[in-house]
Amino acid sequence: MKFINLVVLALLIAQPAVAERFAQDARPPLPRPEQLTQNGEAEETAEDDTPPAPLTRDLAGPYLAARTAALENEYASAADYYLRALRQDPTSEYLGDSALVALLAAGEVDRAVELAENRPLEGAMSSRLVELVERARAAESQDWARLLELLDGNSEGNDGSERLLDGMLHAWALLGDGRAADADAAFEQIRQIQGTDNLVNYHMALAKALVGDFEAAAGLLDSDNPEQNVMAAIVRAQVLAQLDRRDEALQVMEQVRGIGIDGVADELARKLEAGEPVAFDTVQDPRDGIAQVYLTFATLLANDVDPNPLALIHARLASYIAPDMADARLMVAQMLQALGQFDAAEEEFDLLRDKGQLRPTAELLRIDALARSDHMADAEKAALALTAARPDLPQGWIALGDLMRQQEKWTQAVPAYDKAIALIDPENQQEIWFPTYARAIALERLGQFDRAETDLKAALEIQPDNPQLLNYLGYSYVDRGENLDEALQLIERAVELSPNDGYILDSLGWAMYRLGRYEEAVAPQERAVAAMSSDPLVNDHLGDIYWMVDRKREAEIQWKRALSFEPETEEQANRIRAKLDRGLDAVLAEEAENGGSLPVPMPVDIPTEPAQPSD
Repeated sequence: MKFINLVVLALLIAQPAVAERFAQDARPPLPRPEQLTQNGEAEETAEDDTPPAPLTRDLAGPYLAARTAALENEYASAADYYLRALRQDPTSEYLGDSALVALLAAGEVDRAVELAENRPLEGAMSSRLVELVERARAAESQDWARLLELLDGNSEGNDGSERLLDGMLHAWALLGDGRAADADAAFEQIRQIQGTDNLVNYHMALAKALVGDFEAAAGLLDSDNPEQNVMAAIVRAQVLAQLDRRDEALQVMEQVRGIGIDGVADELARKLEAGEPVAFDTVQDPRDGIAQVYLTFATLLANDVDPNPLALIHARLASYIAPDMADARLMVAQMLQALGQFDAAEEEFDLLRDKGQLRPTAELLRIDALARSDHMADAEKAALALTAARPDLPQGWIALGDLMRQQEKWTQAVPAYDKAIALIDPENQQEIWFPTYARAIALERLGQFDRAETDLKAALEIQPDNPQLLNYLGYSYVDRGENLDEALQLIERAVELSPNDGYILDSLGWAMYRLGRYEEAVAPQERAVAAMSSDPLVNDHLGDIYWMVDRKREAEIQWKRALSFEPETEEQANRIRAKLDRGLDAVLAEEAENGGSLPVPMPVDIPTEPAQPSD
């Protein structure tokens, strides 16, 4: 099946599609010129409510290792340790459930099948997990009689989501068993669940098209809504093409042309215009239909307000049932990325590449995964390959520019952003502002502030309430000693929009300092240090401010703290040592006499105090 907008799967129930936001560095650019990287602290993993497994001397080690691996989303390791613990206590329902979950999340479905076949159906969790595994195994092997046996008479007492999932599986299994009329009746029965009309229509249409009843499929997909989601539009256009209603099919594709970057909609529209053959290939057999069901539920679970850990399991099962379904494998890779499992995500991307299915959407996600797992050389190689293969794709150049920016390769980042901006329609402001902003960062670091200022102002015209943009331009002015009143207005607006951002608070304190409003600078700078207690520059700034309000002992403490956190450059470190040796007044006088910089520093041995947490 071709790549489609995965997000729209979650919208099949009732929502029209929106254009997917594709790969650019989703993390905000640097909040100020000096801050080359933004290292967020990892959130603590909350303890769950799962009752602890009974521990003995023999199983304590593997159990604790399994729990640690599971908390870190390292599912393959967790599965191995849980299975080792299960050998010590084969009757433990908790260990059996945990092992099943870990195996499924790791994509080791065959091992999960083997375990499930030997698990007693004792608790509700055990039963449901084993049922999921058994049904997936029957669907993968196209054993429709077995799947129907598992499903028949099992809907009593299930909640709405389980009834919906089982009902969809039942309908597709009936079709696989050659009972098309019964499958229709099963689909219609699902309509009794409120809010499922669009989902039922979609899957019934797939089933009808699969058996060649394209008239019925077209009727089920007919919509008065001028907005189409990409998946439904592609299916509908393929169905209409089989009925030789190519003009109608082309009208459908025009509604979604340009959505996404893989060009699936555009390519289908091109074939329709050129009179080329168009096949219905969304599903090849009932097994694909069942994989689509699992994929739909994976997306719904992943997009819930409180994402369900079963989302990855459903995506894994979809990929297991239909291993050639690129969309399922791509969703698995996306979920693994979100969980911080970048190496595991790379394995999925490798499989997509081996099958020739690694199109731009997946390649951009892979580049991001490589960068986040600190495989920068591989990420850079992949980005260069993408821009070579698709030089007309602005997102590829943005990805390359982001990689260069993250590695401080400013001279290489600028031309990458130049090419991206040149490829984007100037009227498409929501796409053009980010590379414009990112290019400004690279230009500023190269000392080309005039060009950087132009870019920052252009980006601000599009995003006037973006606190990072406001702060970056404001801080740039402050750092250069230019336009200080305007800089203060920009930074104060940024603080209004993001009042707890340590970088922005630092900018406000430093702007006050540069304006000579030292007493006013103390409070925001202390808040900045509280938010970013280990940042050397923020501590250095607070030291300077304390000095100017005659809190010299506290100033020295802050400068020593700044040194202990290893300033970014040796020049910055030498300046702090000079302040500790001679005081800020003397350093400022020396800089004034030397054109704004200190003379060649003499060695100064200043002991640093151990960094203490800020109050």
